[in-house]
Amino acid sequence: MESSSVPVYLKDENLTQETRDLLSSLPSEKGWLVSQMYQFEGIWQTQALVQGIVNCQKHFEANDSDVILATLAKSGTTWLKALLFALIHRHKFPVSGKHPLLVTNPHSLVPYLEGDYCSSPEVNFAELPSPRLMQTHLTHHSLPVSIKSSSCKIIYCCRNPKDMFVSIWHFGRKLAPEKTAEYPIETAVAAFCKGKFIGGPFWDHVLEYWYESLKNPNKVLFVTYEELKKQTEVEVKRIAEFIGCGFTAEEEVSEIVKLCSFESLSSLEVNRQGKLPNGIESNAFFRKGETGGWRDTLSESLADVIDRTTEQKFGGSGLKFSS
Repeated sequence: MESSSVPVYLKDENLTQETRDLLSSLPSEKGWLVSQMYQFEGIWQTQALVQGIVNCQKHFEANDSDVILATLAKSGTTWLKALLFALIHRHKFPVSGKHPLLVTNPHSLVPYLEGDYCSSPEVNFAELPSPRLMQTHLTHHSLPVSIKSSSCKIIYCCRNPKDMFVSIWHFGRKLAPEKTAEYPIETAVAAFCKGKFIGGPFWDHVLEYWYESLKNPNKVLFVTYEELKKQTEVEVKRIAEFIGCGFTAEEEVSEIVKLCSFESLSSLEVNRQGKLPNGIESNAFFRKGETGGWRDTLSESLADVIDRTTEQKFGGSGLKFSS
């Protein structure tokens, strides 16, 4: 693979000596998406992301009006970025007009906090229109203090772990085939269930936000990809109310849902051709967007392994996923 096609948060260039010293003290293992990953604050990360997280924690200052989208990778992030951008800016950018989403990939419209901080601590989000909309893959406990102490809103979206795993599996093979070719899917499932993948463990990540949403429902809204697919308009209205931009006209909801649908976004030229500034092919974020699509990739026995782990980890939490 040419290095130009590798996103900055998967590279090991531009690491400071401080980061290199920190990395040398962290547990590390060979990964199935990257050659080496490091366990930082309980979560497995790339070298660059460790630097990005530390920079983000030290330098990011949240505003009370901010909206933060939190997810694990491949859990509806692209879709939610589009929906939230369209919701928050719907008066500035009416759906009937020349909407930014028609000509700009959602990932270019909504910054990735720790990803943007990978290269430098000098990141300026001041030019973002208020309310600022940003996205993170951080666990709740690793969020910058200002996000947790301010009145900003956090929307967390999670996905059935089987579908999420399969999406990561295919994304990884497209992004870095030479790094994943030697990994049989059985090995990858075993690693996933042990929490050993970038951003993992899955269950710890999800449960932190789940419990936080129960404890502080005015601060954290917990959304599942499956419910969002099943009753999109209902969930979109719930999200809009939560972030303080509820609907007054029914037709507005369906217009935004249509604009941000997988079918609409994936058919746009900007999401089919070219690369994002971080080096990833634009079309890498649009595969199928289905629920239950894991059946095309996982054998019954591998699905059972993930199901058993999920039952064990989520036992007593009240959190369940449809199969």
